[in-house]
Amino acid sequence: MPQLSRLAGPKVTLIYFSGLDRDPWRGECLVRIPREPHVLNSLASGRRLALRLLLWQLVAAMIVGLAFSVRGYRWAIAAVAGAVIVALGNWLLSVRLFSQVNNAGFALARLLTGMILKWIVIVGGLIMIMFQYKLPPLAAITGLVAAYAVNLLAFRFKG
Repeated sequence: MPQLSRLAGPKVTLIYFSGLDRDPWRGECLVRIPREPHVLNSLASGRRLALRLLLWQLVAAMIVGLAFSVRGYRWAIAAVAGAVIVALGNWLLSVRLFSQVNNAGFALARLLTGMILKWIVIVGGLIMIMFQYKLPPLAAITGLVAAYAVNLLAFRFKG
């Protein structure tokens, strides 16, 4: 009689002809095959990308602030504040999203609550910049757009 490894090979799952791999009353599988997790990215790579995004957004805030400093210090503060509130919102999102490992339902809930926190910070920050501190809105919105441009570039070149 030939050996089993010659017939089936080393990595082939054997077929049970007598049906002993299933519970006859419930129909569930009795043989548990351990599987490797198929994950494209780990939490560590997401944290690194979020940190890199945050640092680039703060660099963009400084560049926009320097560009608007020729108009005056209020314009520069508004531009820096517009970009910093986007960076702060993204930081809150990343802290909420990459906090722990759970199942997909909890990950989706953390993503949604992080997005809500992010938009509360951004809209509240813009309201404070424009209405409470009476800073120039053009500079604040330009800083916001510059920070979001960095956001798009960071996800495009994430290598």
